[in-house]
Amino acid sequence: MAKLSIKDLDLAGKRVFIRVDFNVPLANGGQEITSDKRIKASLGSINYALEKGAGVILASHLGRPKGKPNPEMSMKPVAERLSQLLGKPVKLAPDCVGPAVEAMLPAPGEVLLLENLRFHAEEEANDPAFSQQLAKLCDVYVNDAFGSAHRAHASTEGMTRFVKQAAAGLLMDQELKYLTMATKNPARPCVAILGGAKVSDKIEVIENLAKVVDQVLIGGAMAYTFMKSQGEPTGKSLVEDDKLELADKLLKEFGTKIVLSVDHVVAAELKEGAANETVTRIPDDRMGLDIGPQTIEKYSAIVRGAKTIIWNGPMGVFEKPPFDKGTVALAKAVADSGAVSVVGGGDSEKAIKSAGVTDKISHVSTGGGASLEFLSGIELPGVAALTEK
Repeated sequence: MAKLSIKDLDLAGKRVFIRVDFNVPLANGGQEITSDKRIKASLGSINYALEKGAGVILASHLGRPKGKPNPEMSMKPVAERLSQLLGKPVKLAPDCVGPAVEAMLPAPGEVLLLENLRFHAEEEANDPAFSQQLAKLCDVYVNDAFGSAHRAHASTEGMTRFVKQAAAGLLMDQELKYLTMATKNPARPCVAILGGAKVSDKIEVIENLAKVVDQVLIGGAMAYTFMKSQGEPTGKSLVEDDKLELADKLLKEFGTKIVLSVDHVVAAELKEGAANETVTRIPDDRMGLDIGPQTIEKYSAIVRGAKTIIWNGPMGVFEKPPFDKGTVALAKAVADSGAVSVVGGGDSEKAIKSAGVTDKISHVSTGGGASLEFLSGIELPGVAALTEK
């Protein structure tokens, strides 16, 4: 079902609570933001609310303060950076609930950033009384933090029970649009590219996507678990021996839909610049660290014919060249395919960035864990809690 969007709300003169994802990396004892990408990603919804005449209350967690105040995880540097990006003052509240916060509530056109939600253990516990205190601050609620939508916390799920309307922000809207398009009614052929180290991390994704897509291309170390389950030699490659039966079951269940690599780049050790060779059978004293050129060509040909592509996880140990070639080549093939392409966060995002093709991808998800769960067919609490249109 379609969810209410911030664009469906009457915001004029209202106080709008926007749950954002300002969980930015900090250095220098919490004084310095090393990447403001997440702050910039939220500007669309913040500016939209301001333009429509709302007073904006922003709330986020930052780091893992374990339910108590920690000055190294304060939102202070975020307030300063956001103020620069918006070109207007951003007030920082001393807390996220209570009389001192209520005394600072913003007038139309003003922005108030609440202190770190996780300074209260009640946030992660999804405590109803805490949720009610948060809801008391606003007239309407907007969730624009897709990266936290898979958590049922007070600010992502609990407080929606105490507000009249709970809508998706512009960023959340975009996430839901592309992920739904790719998994519910994709243009065909639809191809999934799944990589990463462990089959266990992607079991539900493989099972769910194999029902939806036309082909699943497997790369990364999890390919070796599939290979070993079929009696193929894997040498010293990373294999999950306790998942061999499962890998065999998946191959039997989905047959030729699951496509495995036909050649491998191997080395005696995992280190940057290690001496390597390409083989079709992995020797006992070598480990597979990337897909080989034949597999690159095979996978690229499938990608070139696709209309929809879902990608989550690299094809090899791409952070240690030369074992990045498979991932980079496939990223370029995806970018050149002309297909609707949806890339799950984390390592996949780094991979397309290192290939220099980010601007040619239709949608790069802002939530690694949340996008994985969505692709697994799991309903996200922060999305389920939003008001139906």
